Amino acid sequence: MSSRTIFLARLIGLYSLIVSLAMMLHGHDSILMVEAIVRSSPLLFIAGMLALIAGLAIVLGHNIWSGGALLVVVTLVGWISLVKGALVLFLMPAGTAPLLLVDLGYEQLFYPYTAISLVLGLYLTYSSLIKPIRRLP
Repeated sequence: MSSRTIFLARLIGLYSLIVSLAMMLHGHDSILMVEAIVRSSPLLFIAGMLALIAGLAIVLGHNIWSGGALLVVVTLVGWISLVKGALVLFLMPAGTAPLLLVDLGYEQLFYPYTAISLVLGLYLTYSSLIKPIRRLP
């Protein structure tokens, strides 16, 4: 497995773990922050730009669709981030994003949605930190 895959899996995994745990710890405040971001056109635009650049970096540096689950998951995260960033920049007028949160039941399903990020973080962190160490002689 390439050092690039290990690095990206560690980066995405640890980021997902830390952010999802922090959001779960401060559930109500996290919901309020996300709602405030989607109601603010400038903040939503910046979030879209950040998602786009992160997605582009991963896709341009790691567009690998075979060779194991870890490789594909890292690539898939990159593509999801790229598409999400582009959609936010081009298709998300300020009035649409809050409606999307309501349609997705974000407030009611906050913990299950956050758990997805937590599980992703656990998988990527385990696969990139623990597994490679256990393979060493």
